[in-house]
Amino acid sequence: MAVVEEDAPSAAAASASDPAAGSSDNEITVEEASFVHTEPPQDGSAPPVVSSDMEVLHDKVKKQVIKEGHGKRPLKFATCFEKKEMSGLGIGVGNMKSGERALLHVGWELGYGKEGSFSFPNVPPMADLVYEVELIGFDDVKEGKARSDMTVEERIAAADRRKIEGNEYFKEKKLEEAMQQYEMAIAYMGDDFMFQLFGKYRDMALAVKNPCHLNMAACLIKLNRFDESIVQCSIVLSEDESNVKALFRRGKAKSELGQTESAREDFLKAKKYSPEDKEILRELRLLAEQDKALYQKQKELYKGLFGPRPEVKPKKANFLVVFWQWLVSLIRYLVRMFKHVVVLKLLWLAEERKLLKDTFGPVNCLSFAQAIYDCSSCR
Repeated sequence: MAVVEEDAPSAAAASASDPAAGSSDNEITVEEASFVHTEPPQDGSAPPVVSSDMEVLHDKVKKQVIKEGHGKRPLKFATCFEKKEMSGLGIGVGNMKSGERALLHVGWELGYGKEGSFSFPNVPPMADLVYEVELIGFDDVKEGKARSDMTVEERIAAADRRKIEGNEYFKEKKLEEAMQQYEMAIAYMGDDFMFQLFGKYRDMALAVKNPCHLNMAACLIKLNRFDESIVQCSIVLSEDESNVKALFRRGKAKSELGQTESAREDFLKAKKYSPEDKEILRELRLLAEQDKALYQKQKELYKGLFGPRPEVKPKKANFLVVFWQWLVSLIRYLVRMFKHVVVLKLLWLAEERKLLKDTFGPVNCLSFAQAIYDCSSCR
């Protein structure tokens, strides 16, 4: 059983040149094959231009490699397309390696035939098809059953086996191979399958599916594919908004992309649920240091832009003003001293007059007045 990621086929006929309509994001199981269809271009653009040589696989099937694969080819009859319109696609996929991405050119005889398809997908009559296909991986015959024939427990168990194999590759630092296994595990639990699950079965499926997304995110971060890592973490957070690993890894990817504020929000949410986590605290500290370094850099930039601040020069003192202030202060001081001397002298004279009266009797008033006059004349 092969799992391929297939863009919608482009069809061209003598009477119609428009490409065939695309397909939904749902995973569709055809006999023993599972497809992940992507939305076709809305502008009707043609398939990507590929410069590689055209490899003839069949009289009506040709292949152009976009990206070389790193795995092995499916065994004979590992892919099974019993529907007539899928036979050309089956030949193409059977000649691809795991991880390979290619354009498959299929003649109308091995496609939708003379009548075409007026349902989904809408293909004109006698239309040659061009598929853009990526073979993520394939299940050997030992898996035993097609997904459509598996029970819920069997699909979850098969996905869990893929996850464990992916973990082994991850430990060996074989990131591409690990991601292939995680993608295969996730393919067992597509949106249509998850939509049918409730209660404990949904919890069982998420217990396998979410770690696969998180491990994919870890691989993508190591490969510097940060945007894709954010997508994987967001899928997990849509099911479990308090998942600490998803918040941390999404914050890590955002931080690497320079989205510091958004990354800080994810780290703070993760800290709320795991306040003692050292890795979270370390990332928050690194963001704070980055902010500080950015502030200093901006400060230096603006300093050079507007020039240094002018120094305030002290005003020169006016010599005449200073001299005048000193002179006034001196005069005031002398006046105060003079008053003290006059008062002391008057007191002394009064005391002396009393002493004369006590000793010699009444003192001549004229003589005393003369003494006072002599004292006052010193003013």
